[in-house]
Parts: sequence; structure tokens; C-alpha cells
Amino acid sequence: MPQVKIFAGSASKYLAEKIATAYGTQLGDLELLRFSDGEMAPHFNESVRGAEVFLVQSTFPPADNLMELMLMVDAAKRASAHKVIVVMPYYGYARQDRKDKPRVSIGSKVLANAIQSVGADRLMTCDLHAGQIQGFFDIPVDHLDGSAIFVPYLRSLNLGNDLIFASPDVGGVVRTRAFAKNFGAEMVVCDKHRKRANEIASMQVIGDVEGMDVVLVDDMVDTAGTITQAAKLLKDKGAKTVRAIATHPVLSGPAYERIENSVLEELVVSDTIPLRQECSKIKVLSFSELFARAINNVVTHESISSLFI
Repeated sequence: MPQVKIFAGSASKYLAEKIATAYGTQLGDLELLRFSDGEMAPHFNESVRGAEVFLVQSTFPPADNLMELMLMVDAAKRASAHKVIVVMPYYGYARQDRKDKPRVSIGSKVLANAIQSVGADRLMTCDLHAGQIQGFFDIPVDHLDGSAIFVPYLRSLNLGNDLIFASPDVGGVVRTRAFAKNFGAEMVVCDKHRKRANEIASMQVIGDVEGMDVVLVDDMVDTAGTITQAAKLLKDKGAKTVRAIATHPVLSGPAYERIENSVLEELVVSDTIPLRQECSKIKVLSFSELFARAINNVVTHESISSLFI
């Protein structure tokens, strides 16, 4: 069986170290050289010949993270790695999965093309904004489900029979229904209308939340406008408590301030993106064990679906 080596891009080293530890190995020795004009040149300080190389790097801003990842893949291929697997906990540009108006790009397809063009053999990611992005690839895609981490945490809260799940928009209904099914609970939908990106014009609740403990479910939180407005609306409709879970804490602009000042009991996120500052209402759960188990299953040719709840 080929040797397994795990390396980290500079943006995701904090998570890659935990993944390597959970897998039972040490993080590989990779050096990123930078020229004075900003050009990058990753260099493996150890042999990867014949190895199954896992490169951990998310593509949140800045854009250098993507360029660094592609250079890492190319370096590993040219160093005769047996296989190069990209582990991308957060897949950037996933919100650009279709043409929703004339004369726009499909950013998630551009990203897929870029990853494949440099020779990646496989992609491992988690909670894509749109599941159909998997179809943009002609290589295997392991799409992990964050519910494997979030569901046990929610069970530990012992919310009882008053638990109900809410989708902050119509697009998240499938994801929210999956959570509700796990708990044998009902779900409601917060139907929103946007004027433009990151700006909500109106929102209304479809369903009854009177006296219920509500859990909002989403794949990411960006400016936190949707999640905090939905929480307030649910409270106004009689919800006893409102908390939210979201895999990717993008948290840009006024997000931290909005969450801190919101009616949310807590916002539970993962460590696919590092927090930029502390917030008393944000709880972070690590996905390192989930990715480590997925890497093991890929190496041993076992089913990834066994990791789903």
C-alpha cells in the first residue's frame, strides 16, 4: 500500500495539524517560498515519490490560497506522487453555481476546472453550498456531511420534544429536512427575498414555532444578516429559544457584531475557516476527526458513506 503523507497550505495549517494528529501521523514538511513581488513557490522538503499525498487547503480569501493550492498539486505531481488528493474543507466560490442572471460567470465551475487542470486525482470537501457542484468534476469527489459532527452536539443539549428545525431560506430546505428527520422533528421555512447580494428585502416564516426550541440550519454564515434576521423573526413568532448551526463561518463585514447583538442563544460552526475574532455566542466544533476518518477510508478503499448519519 502506498505511503500516506498529509501536507498543509498556509491558510489551513491550523486544521491540517489536527487532521494529521487524528489520522495518527505528523504533518509533512512543506515550505512556501515567496518572492518580493508576491509570487509563491511551494517546496516539499521530503520525498513524496510513490506516496498518496493529501493537500489540505481551503479557498477562502485571499485569492492567493487557490493559487498556492494549485502550485502544491503541481509540485506533488512533478515529484512523482502516486496520487494527489485535494482536501478542501471550505470550497470557495460555491455560491456561484449557475447563471442566475445574464452575463455572469459560474465561479464554482471555474474553480473545479482549475483544480483538475493541475492534475488533482481526487477532491475531498464538506457541505458544499450546492451539492450539484460535484458534477462539475471529472474526478472522484468525496462530499462529507457536517451533520456527523453537529447532530451529536445537538443531542447533547437534550432539547426534548419542543425541538423544531428551521431553514433560513428556501434553498436550504433539503439540508434542514435531513436534520429534522434525524430527530423525528418538524421543520419550518423562513422565506426571504433579496434586493441584491448580502441585502434582504423581506422575510416571513412558513410554519408554527410557538413555544418551540428552534435550530436554524445553514451551510455558511457570511454577513450574518439572514441568520440574525431569521432568528429575530422566529422569536417574534413565539419561539422559546433560537440557536443556529452553520458549517462554514465566513463571517465578513459586520457579522461578528450582528451575532453578538442578536437573539441567538448560540451559533455553532466548524473550523473549516478560522475565526477572525472572539465572540461569546459562537461555538466551534472541529471537523478534524471527520476528515481523518475520510482519509483513512479513501486509503483503505472503504465506503465514505459509512461516515454519514
